[in-house]
Amino acid sequence: MTKVAVLGSTNMDLVAYVDRAPERGETVTGREFRTIPGGKGANQAVAAARAGGDVMMIGAVGDDEYGARMRENLEHSGVDTDLLHTAEGPSGTAHIVVDGKGSNAIVVIPGANGTVTALGPGEIAAIAEADLLLLQLELPLSAVIEGARAGHAQGVRTILTPSPVQQLPAELLDCVDLLIANEYEAAELSGHAEPHAAAEILLSQVPALVITLGSKGCLYAARGSQTVHFPAPEVTSVDTTGAGDTFVGTLSVALGEGRPVPQAIAWASAAAALCVQKPGASISMPYRSEIDAA
Repeated sequence: MTKVAVLGSTNMDLVAYVDRAPERGETVTGREFRTIPGGKGANQAVAAARAGGDVMMIGAVGDDEYGARMRENLEHSGVDTDLLHTAEGPSGTAHIVVDGKGSNAIVVIPGANGTVTALGPGEIAAIAEADLLLLQLELPLSAVIEGARAGHAQGVRTILTPSPVQQLPAELLDCVDLLIANEYEAAELSGHAEPHAAAEILLSQVPALVITLGSKGCLYAARGSQTVHFPAPEVTSVDTTGAGDTFVGTLSVALGEGRPVPQAIAWASAAAALCVQKPGASISMPYRSEIDAA
């Protein structure tokens, strides 16, 4: 079984479903409101666990009702939360608007995630024992860099999702084995809106990368190889929240099992396609049996 360590965020998603997202200064009437456990780190952990991984979550929740619910959700999905600490104060929240086409806009408030500024011996040991380490940017950058260094030093395959996007220091990129960015993030990091051009620039910073393109699939690029486009399954999207995290978590399990990259990407794409057909993030993530049957 693939051992996956996730150093990342836990947020309670506060989701408003609307027919059309409001413009600046505009008020619209929504169709539904839901509170759903999420956060990029937690979402990737749930996706990896449901795909069959042995997953350890490293991070923090607040000492509030949201924190208790998020911990319970992770444990229910089979994620080990021994290193998910409880901090004084509120948990992180993500305020999400989902429109009638399934597209979303998100505001994240870090809360307890902001307390994870450094790692202790337990966290370093858990990373060292993993096959893969998943990182995002919803924790303080100091902790992300420390985690990446720990993984790199122990030969742990390290995957970074650069979200929320920001310019990345070389000391972090030097420890990344695979960068998985969406089209917007890739453009911001590279300065090129065209995905193939963005991939070429980013390969000077990391050895391999995936640029996800939503319904258009994804690009895979690695040094010394031609860039390959993989199409996405054709489905009707209800809510794209969590699709990228589903892809990352599922892909990590497939790579840890030694699957060839094309097969691993196809499997992860199938998982993401299943995710977008249901509302919510972590609650819509498929289990291994569902992915295999897709």
